[in-house]
Amino acid sequence: MSEQFASIILPALMEYATKLRHTEGWEPFRPGVTARWLYGDFRAGPSAMLLRYEPGARVAEHEHVGYEHMFVIDGDQFDEHGTYPAGTFVVNPPGTRHSPGSTGGCVALLIYEKPVRFVKS
Repeated sequence: MSEQFASIILPALMEYATKLRHTEGWEPFRPGVTARWLYGDFRAGPSAMLLRYEPGARVAEHEHVGYEHMFVIDGDQFDEHGTYPAGTFVVNPPGTRHSPGSTGGCVALLIYEKPVRFVKS
């Protein structure tokens, strides 16, 4: 017997995330970075979340064990490979590493196939 799950629908995602950026209810993820989970828990398989970076925050270097799809909804994000303003979509394939951060703060949608492996804490 297969489990049934409800669909997750976020109409006007960019507007929603921009408003959500300034609300309560975000969970700590890394110093200066908080999360709102859409599904999964980031430690055990596929997951999706919104990440909110405070200005100047950066996530420690990590390796992607599966695909990561990242969409910058509001603000800016950067890593060792470039700078990504709002509207940028990035696919990080398995085996890639980076340490993403944000100069001015941002909200990004992240969808993971598998949990990442942190290289540095």
